[in-house]
Amino acid sequence: MEWPKMILFDYGHTLAAESGFSSLSGVAAVMEHATANPRKLTDEQVEAFMSGVFQSMCVNAHKIGAELHNRHMCQLIYEYLQIELSITIDEVERVFWENAAPGVAMPNAARMLAYLGENGIRAGVVSNIGFSGDSLTRRLSRLLPGNGFEFVIASSEYMVRKPNPMIFELALRKARLDGCEAGAVWFCGDSPTADIEGASSAGLFAVWYDNLIYENPFKEKYDAPPPCDHMRIHDWQELIDALESIKRK
Repeated sequence: MEWPKMILFDYGHTLAAESGFSSLSGVAAVMEHATANPRKLTDEQVEAFMSGVFQSMCVNAHKIGAELHNRHMCQLIYEYLQIELSITIDEVERVFWENAAPGVAMPNAARMLAYLGENGIRAGVVSNIGFSGDSLTRRLSRLLPGNGFEFVIASSEYMVRKPNPMIFELALRKARLDGCEAGAVWFCGDSPTADIEGASSAGLFAVWYDNLIYENPFKEKYDAPPPCDHMRIHDWQELIDALESIKRK
C-alpha cells in the first residue's frame, strides 16, 4: 500500500447518507409549482406513475450497467401527465431531490477531506446517480463546504455505471493520470461490487467504507467480503489513521 496521489470517492452512503428517501415528499414539493393539472392527479398518483417508470426503465437499465438521467424521466412524466410547472426541469430535479432526501454528511468526512488537502492528496467523486453532475456538485458543496474535489462524475451524464472500468478510467483521464498510475489512486465506496471490485478491476486501490451508523436503504446484500485486495473501514478517522501510518513509514 503506497501513499496515494489522489483519492476518489463514491457519494451515496460514502460521503453522505440519504436515510429515509421519500419520493412522495419530492413529488409533493414539485407539485406545489404546478400551474395546470387537468386530470386532477394527486401527489400519490403522480408518485406511483413515477415509481412505475423508474422500475420498468431505470432499474432495468441498471441491470445492464447503464444509467438514465433523472431530468429525462421528469420531462417524460410531467409532460405525459399533462402537468404544467412554473419551474424548469433543472429546478424540478433540485426541488425533488432536496425534499426526497436532504442528505447529511457522514461523520468525520469534512475532517478527512481537510486532511487530504493539508497533505497534498488530490480528491474527486465518481457516483452512480441519476441526478445531474451540477446537482451533485451543489449538494456536496452544501454538505461538505470547501471539499476540494477537482471534479465530480455523475453516471447520469456518461451512460455507464460502476463497476464498468470505463468510468474509473475516465476519472484517471480527467485527473491527467495514465493507467500506469492507477495504483497510486485510491477509491472509497460502500458498494462491494460497484465500488470495491469495480475500482480494483481498473487497477485502483479500493477502500470499503462500511458505515454502521446510518441506515442505508440501498445497501447491497453480500455473502462475503469482496474477493480482491482492499482496506475496510467504518469511519473516516480510520482512513486518516491509515494515511498517518504510511506517512510515518
